[in-house]
Amino acid sequence: MIKDDSQLTYSKEWANKFTEANRKLRANNEKRLKDPDGWQLTQDSNDALRLKLVAEIEEYEALVAHNPNKQIVLEIENLNYLPDLLIKARIAFKITQEELAALSDHTVDEIKTFEDKNYHNASFVNFLSALDALGIELVDGKFVAVLDDFYKQELVKIRREKSFSKNLHIASNKS
Repeated sequence: MIKDDSQLTYSKEWANKFTEANRKLRANNEKRLKDPDGWQLTQDSNDALRLKLVAEIEEYEALVAHNPNKQIVLEIENLNYLPDLLIKARIAFKITQEELAALSDHTVDEIKTFEDKNYHNASFVNFLSALDALGIELVDGKFVAVLDDFYKQELVKIRREKSFSKNLHIASNKS
């Protein structure tokens, strides 16, 4: 799962590398004639890896493009990927790790560590507080996320305070 823009850039680079590797492989008739099974296996492997990256790229770009004022239906392959719901909802709602920390009563370092380790290091209570802050619920067998009014208002306050602090810092540096 792609979690940020730097991972997006890296994934795009690798998708292009797999495309280029297959282009070069297709041009290598000697290898194809000498080892047709190995040639095909390499091509298929490159294609599978590229397609996986492309799917992750498309998913991340869709999350980034999501309107944060609307609900989102989140999909996971199985319950082992439950922590991905938190990260996907945070991205779709354009909430930073710092903002999620404030909304869920955690430190920024805790949220960063949770996400880095896919919430495997989070307690059940920690997981639930993030789940609640992001408005994730199971509705008719699908995971749906929508920010409720309380958290929207809290988010506005957090962003105002951050903007005020930033402007205050800029003003004090000009003095």
